[in-house]
Amino acid sequence: MKALTLALSLILVAGPALAGPVTLKTNPSDDDGRVTLGDVFDGAGSAADVAIATRTGPSIVFEAGQLQGLALRSGLQWSNPRGLRRVVVRQGGATPSASLDSAPAERSASRPGATVDVLTYARSLSAGDVVQPEDVVWTTVQAHQAQASGPQDAEQVIGLSARRALRAGSPVAARDLASPQVIARNDTVEVAFISGGVRLTVTGRATRNAAVGDPVPVLNLASGKTIEAVATGPGRAVTGPAAQSARSNSNSFARQGR
Repeated sequence: MKALTLALSLILVAGPALAGPVTLKTNPSDDDGRVTLGDVFDGAGSAADVAIATRTGPSIVFEAGQLQGLALRSGLQWSNPRGLRRVVVRQGGATPSASLDSAPAERSASRPGATVDVLTYARSLSAGDVVQPEDVVWTTVQAHQAQASGPQDAEQVIGLSARRALRAGSPVAARDLASPQVIARNDTVEVAFISGGVRLTVTGRATRNAAVGDPVPVLNLASGKTIEAVATGPGRAVTGPAAQSARSNSNSFARQGR
């Protein structure tokens, strides 16, 4: 009995390690806009009906790493032997028009009927939700519908938070997202001054909300003076020479929406 219990425990703990291998279909497609693992992979077995996205246009494009993560969650392992960057899933019956690992097409408003791949929300998000890799997908739209300020890489938006409720299928825009708040007004904040190997710290109280890379005035309770600092994380900020570097390291796409 003990041996059986131990064996079951090992199986549960090693779940992802026992993931079944699958192969990418030559021309992944779906018939109803509901994209499942079975639409994308051969050998998906019992996980074939697991939905991973909703296709709202003629096609939907997944980052390869994103697709690997979605498969692994359902116990499937795709090794991506061809080293693809992206995978296109098209409406059933559509003729493939681009290679699987192609980058988003160049915007070309001069060509009638031209299309472009834009990053869209795979699911609806509530205000404050943080964007995860599976929350965004590439979708093909008419070129005139694409926003010039849209992100060119999914990595630009992963980790940002929604400023307001966002609808599944809508294009990702800088105005939608912001760096997550890490300091709230009246939070206790440790401010560090770093220069030439010297590090000094003081504790104070934030006088405004701030995300990583945002300026945050911190009131030194001992002296009553306000320190102009830059937020670097929950309850942490820097001032002095390190402040400019901290501000430069904030998400550039999120800054476009301010």
